[in-house]
Amino acid sequence: MLIDFFFTLKDAGVPVSIKEFLMLLEAMQKQVISPSLDEFYYLARITLVKDEAHFDKFDKAFGAYFKGIETLFEKNPEIPLDWLVKRMQRELTPEQKAALEKFGYDKLMDRLRQLLEEQKERHEGGSKWIGTGGVSPFGHGGTNPEGIRIGGESKNRSAVKVWDAREYKDYDGERELGTRNIKVALRRLRKFAREGHEEELALDDTIRATASNAGYLDIRMQPERKNNIKVLMLFDVGGSMDDHVARTEELFSASRTEFKNMEFFYFHNCVYDYLWKNNRRRHAERFPTWDVLRKYTPDTKLIIVGDATMSPYEIAQAGGSVEYNNEEAGAVWLQRFTSTFPRHIWLNPEPEGLWQYRQSIALIRQLMSERMFPLTIDGLERAMRLLSK
Repeated sequence: MLIDFFFTLKDAGVPVSIKEFLMLLEAMQKQVISPSLDEFYYLARITLVKDEAHFDKFDKAFGAYFKGIETLFEKNPEIPLDWLVKRMQRELTPEQKAALEKFGYDKLMDRLRQLLEEQKERHEGGSKWIGTGGVSPFGHGGTNPEGIRIGGESKNRSAVKVWDAREYKDYDGERELGTRNIKVALRRLRKFAREGHEEELALDDTIRATASNAGYLDIRMQPERKNNIKVLMLFDVGGSMDDHVARTEELFSASRTEFKNMEFFYFHNCVYDYLWKNNRRRHAERFPTWDVLRKYTPDTKLIIVGDATMSPYEIAQAGGSVEYNNEEAGAVWLQRFTSTFPRHIWLNPEPEGLWQYRQSIALIRQLMSERMFPLTIDGLERAMRLLSK
């Protein structure tokens, strides 16, 4: 049975070895865990996976092999399970949706605090209490143009704040591209220069020198050609960006190949006072944004990748982050980035035809001095031409 599991992991791209597999079998033989599928999952992961970058591949392979598993993790004990079950889906007419009250950010937070003090039981399908399936601004599974989602899954993606344990995954830097067009577009930004010690043969100079030397070999050397372009990439991850994972992974993989002097960080929706490089450790390993701004020189090319689809509060207001109470507005941090790195662009995977319907996109475009381009081949080429000037 476990031999097939071993080959399932190999087929999924997890670099597991025979030695690691034998270690797993030995641990099973010595009964270091109880007969529990959850404990086997953690034991298998800790023995077979040596790099956290492959955790997502392992999870997919594990779930595909041990079918019928809904989850390997405990539900959040602070949220009643039946609150998370969508028992009521309401389809409202456009007129009904337009009639829903839009509280405004400050009023919305004050109202939530009041309801948390007053409400004593579960509620569903209404317009007032925190619950599921209704038109209240608080809860999940319902419809409100501007609310606070508590638990559950995003439906309309119009929440101005989310109270939930949110997990994101890193973009796969080893993803094979189905086309070379992205790499070709990115190469417009590369500039090569001769620098360093004489490390490679200068063939043309050697031929000319040998000919001038009556045919006696006269070897000439030259410094190696190196790409001296420095690139800083910031990737939006999670939420509405889940719809664009495939194309973003292709861009991420191509960028790591084409730009040898590239650094990257993750953010969610808008940049604030910290960034991270590993989504599984984003709460434990944070990089202060001020440090990032100071570390890289002004000639660094800044590329921000995100759909810019969020509540306008997340950009324009302190405390507007969907996840925590940020002390300064996202717009302040974006202005710091654009001032520090004059050569900057924003790549948006959302179809360009939808940009006019997103208020947040309009705000981001204004902050980026209209330097927003669609994540298409044509958009990449235009963006790279602008960055290379």
